[in-house]
Amino acid sequence: MSPKPSATEVKAKLVEAAIRLLSDGGPEALQARKLAAEIGASTMAVYTHFGGMGALVDEVAREGFRRLSANLGEVEETADPAADVLTLALAYRRTVVDNPQLYAVTFGQSQPNGQKAALVDMTSKETRESLSDEGIEAFGYLVRAAKRAIDAGRFRPAPEFDVAAQLWSAVHGYITLEVAGHFGDSGNGVDHILIPLATALGVGLGDTYEAATRSARISIEAWRAKEGNIGT
Repeated sequence: MSPKPSATEVKAKLVEAAIRLLSDGGPEALQARKLAAEIGASTMAVYTHFGGMGALVDEVAREGFRRLSANLGEVEETADPAADVLTLALAYRRTVVDNPQLYAVTFGQSQPNGQKAALVDMTSKETRESLSDEGIEAFGYLVRAAKRAIDAGRFRPAPEFDVAAQLWSAVHGYITLEVAGHFGDSGNGVDHILIPLATALGVGLGDTYEAATRSARISIEAWRAKEGNIGT
């Protein structure tokens, strides 16, 4: 007879089951009854371990940020910080495109059964000084990349948190539109929209057009060599 799983193991199984249900059926599929069936438990398991669907959705969002952090953490720093900013954007895009339903919940764009994941105020002083939140931890990769670009003289002097938030806003907007289907499903938007957008952002933040273009080319060529082609 196998040992009874611990509370931590059951919670992890419920989160994994929730992510599968989201991926297969969208937010409408995220129901206590279906979750319980996925892990072979009663519906009370959700309430015993999370207290309700709201707390479960919050944990699903946190897991989304943890996975995003893991993927961003795989981006190696190079001698070109501006190229690294775009490479982080490409890793961010890949993460969301691979599991759009999870990240719709993670970023509060989807509310399964009316439950919206708890979000943090990115403009508050407390948020800027804390790295304890999973979302802020993921955002920290972009903050550090922005600081490196500023320190290297590629971006003009400015608070790195603000610069990173501007970059994030633009990149997330692009990804949201791509996932929704506005740029097709073959990845062509990367070449025709995302890379020119990143170049324009770099210039707007203080880079020269020539340097920004060169960094974009370095980033996308290195990404394709590692991950394969995206778009034409």
